[in-house]
Amino acid sequence: MSGAFEPIPAARPVIGEREIEAAVRVLRSGMVVQGPEVAAFEEEFSEVVGGRHCVAVNSGTSALYLCLLGLGVGPGDEVVVPSFSFAATANAVRLVGAEPVFADIEADSFCLDPAAVAAAVTARTVAILPVHLYGHPAAMDQIMPIAQRHGLAVVEDACQAHAAALHGRPVGTFGDAGCFSFYPTKNMHSLEGGMVATGDADLARRLRLLRNQGMEQRYANEIVGANVRLTDVAAAIGREQLRQLPQWTRQRRAHAKFFDATLTAVATPPVADGVSHVYHQYTVRVDGDRDAVAQELRERGVGTGVYYPTPIHRLRPFRDSPGVRGELPETERAARQVLSLPVFPSLTQAELERIAVAVNAVRVAA
Repeated sequence: MSGAFEPIPAARPVIGEREIEAAVRVLRSGMVVQGPEVAAFEEEFSEVVGGRHCVAVNSGTSALYLCLLGLGVGPGDEVVVPSFSFAATANAVRLVGAEPVFADIEADSFCLDPAAVAAAVTARTVAILPVHLYGHPAAMDQIMPIAQRHGLAVVEDACQAHAAALHGRPVGTFGDAGCFSFYPTKNMHSLEGGMVATGDADLARRLRLLRNQGMEQRYANEIVGANVRLTDVAAAIGREQLRQLPQWTRQRRAHAKFFDATLTAVATPPVADGVSHVYHQYTVRVDGDRDAVAQELRERGVGTGVYYPTPIHRLRPFRDSPGVRGELPETERAARQVLSLPVFPSLTQAELERIAVAVNAVRVAA
């Protein structure tokens, strides 16, 4: 039981005095939408993605949607995606009128299996949408040659992987574009928001038009667009969070290292060679009754999360999709076994030890 201790939540978003002061400063300025704070945030985030063009939008989902739209993906097209992800990954494909084709994941990384991607490509395939799940980069060094061989676009879903890298190269810089989310539980946030990073100046300009009703100059509409702008209030908060991201990433990695060395009752997450993991989630596998373990941890005062209990291809909108082709055994196994433990930066050493003791004490029944 948790005793006199305060329960440890699965996540603890940071909204400190620096973020509050930044928001108040912008509110008092009177310039609150698509202004200087957004431009500054884009410029500063560019340093995280190797100097690529950055376009701020109102969510990670909007980032994915606008990228596919900007790349010309639409009806009749197929996009290869993982089923083991948040529904937004496949939703973005459907929103542009294309069909998600679900490929299986690697057991260790929880990310798209390159062999499954290659097997999923058809004459209708126009893009691959890998997800850097839980902060672990997908195998982009193997996925990109598949895309190049078939002439496919690549949009990286890096919504959980701010500052992660593969062989020293930041995620979001391998494909045509990379998409990031600034939802409150992410490694950094702006209350709500998203960012697209791309090395293609023409695509960046198209995205800027699409996010702002199709115009750069007021009333000079060039294309049909939408309103998915980021507010200056959100951008100001994001800038403050971005300054703290390196330290928070070091803390997440230190927490993960402690768990790697301490946990014995569950299978801890491996890290592939050349990967800089940023541990958006510290996700273990429970070879038994995962939900019973989560309940017992709750009783011991430790919050957990299950991301994701139902693969996307089994959700109602996608059950009868033509993109469901055959079995996805690693996807199904992960959905049964995964359990994410608290790994947020503000965990104290005492809390880390409480988590480890609780996890090692649970009964993992088959």
